[in-house]
Amino acid sequence: MIVGIDLGTTNSLIAIWENGAARLVPNSLGEVLTPSCVSVDGDGSILVGRAASERLQTHPHASAASFKRLMGSDKTLHLGQRAFRPEELSALVLRSLKEDAEAALGQPVREAVITVPAYFSDAQRKATRTAGELAGLKVDRLLNEPTAAALAYGIHLRGDETRFLVFDLGGGTFDVSVLDLFENVMEVRASAGDNQLGGEDFVTTLVERFFEIARVPDRLRGDAHFMQRLRARVEAGKRMLSTSPCVTIRVDDGALDYTMELDQADFEQHCALLLARLRSPVERALRDARLPIAELDNIVLAGGATRMPAVRRMAARMFGRFPACEINPDEVVALGAAVQAGLKMHDAALDEVVMTDVAPYSLGVDTTIHLDGDNYSHGHFDPIIERNTVIPVSRVKRYYPLQDKQTGVDLNIFQGEARMAEDNIRLGQLKIALPSAPRDDNGVDVRFTYDVNGLLQVEATLVRTGEVFSLVIEGNPGLLTEEEIRECFAALSALKIHPREHLENRTLLARGERLYQQLRGVAREQMGAQILQFESALETQERRIIAPAAAHFRDVLDYFEHQNFLLPDDD
Repeated sequence: MIVGIDLGTTNSLIAIWENGAARLVPNSLGEVLTPSCVSVDGDGSILVGRAASERLQTHPHASAASFKRLMGSDKTLHLGQRAFRPEELSALVLRSLKEDAEAALGQPVREAVITVPAYFSDAQRKATRTAGELAGLKVDRLLNEPTAAALAYGIHLRGDETRFLVFDLGGGTFDVSVLDLFENVMEVRASAGDNQLGGEDFVTTLVERFFEIARVPDRLRGDAHFMQRLRARVEAGKRMLSTSPCVTIRVDDGALDYTMELDQADFEQHCALLLARLRSPVERALRDARLPIAELDNIVLAGGATRMPAVRRMAARMFGRFPACEINPDEVVALGAAVQAGLKMHDAALDEVVMTDVAPYSLGVDTTIHLDGDNYSHGHFDPIIERNTVIPVSRVKRYYPLQDKQTGVDLNIFQGEARMAEDNIRLGQLKIALPSAPRDDNGVDVRFTYDVNGLLQVEATLVRTGEVFSLVIEGNPGLLTEEEIRECFAALSALKIHPREHLENRTLLARGERLYQQLRGVAREQMGAQILQFESALETQERRIIAPAAAHFRDVLDYFEHQNFLLPDDD
């Protein structure tokens, strides 16, 4: 069994290809969306998903979210007394999804197709693959998220001839792909994106506006509990704007209340710069595909952030039509990953489906340009594989040293589109030893091979001797050695993961603790009493007592949640 996994910034999902269709697998709470959050409980056990997301507000120093944005970096996040790399936290999310699928399917899950943003770098992709290995999964394929969404729609539209654009705005990244679907062949024509643009950025912008409009003291920026509560309420307000014309966001610091009114016009004004940034990747993808907007048959939305009315209005204005929303934008990428899993398993229902993809960014080296005489201009980026080249691909270019009898060159590898190398993303360095020879007899053939997983291999061959040098990425903070991977796997395997069968009750308690901190006065006392009552039921370890107590406690939490801080103005 190969599963498809959407490893998201905000939420993650797992799906399978079964009986000729993609199907989402629910987690232990019966939900298909698992928050990409990890928390360390008081007893040292690890919580993943909804329970961890509830603890973001009550235990911010022991919880983490949005770590997908740090993949491929050397950042570490401290949860209580423990330090984790981003790929280790991602591995815990993947492990949770894996266990949920195994419980639902009644069989072991060992292989997966995992989606990544189209604009993820080589280091970020390798970190994602490492996260899969740490979770005990063989990663069969890293699939670009907009391509996954296109696969889901491609199966939905099978038999049609169409050109469409996937507009994928998730919690942390934005990707665009232009595709052709013809006789069950799905061809990606072009991709573009922005790895630092997503729903989280809209929340951050609104948080900054809240400080200005509500006149919140700057000292509260250093209060982790206050900031997490504020982000949660701003996020809730942003979501409510999808169905309500206006909302009031309220938060207190224990002494004073702060409020901000927010309607659609305010939202578009506050987030105008972010909305404008959505245009550039769209224009680049269409330009690279050599396709005018008028020739697009459809616009497909993917990613939960596309639920924002302001984003949908901007997309409608940009394309001159309303985008397609036949498939839930939160789920479409995971469903597409399941389609790819079906292709990997050679399912008969997918025998006629063929898919191609492209390199979403240019890959090359830094070079020196000879101007005249003894004058040179250093640090220019020279692409070897141009962006939106169909993959897999292998391209070679010949380079020469600057001087006669030069004994070596440092070949620096970059990803990006800027003219100067330093303005692009550095992927690594290949050190090449040269024989002592005249410059013109000392050529080096540099070959870039880029595969369907978006991973780059670099080889340099000395023309004079035939000696081959392979890329060893030095000092890249996003890569773990094989030994480090084994050590991390052993450490993660030894962690005490909260039992799946108890996770629903632990999630209810975490939710109750969050509401307790938000409430005041009599309501706070009532919530405290309800928490104690539910804890007493749990201590009995009697299912016949716990089940009705959990149902009652859930109703209490729902009541207080709806009576709390955030209501439409017209209520």
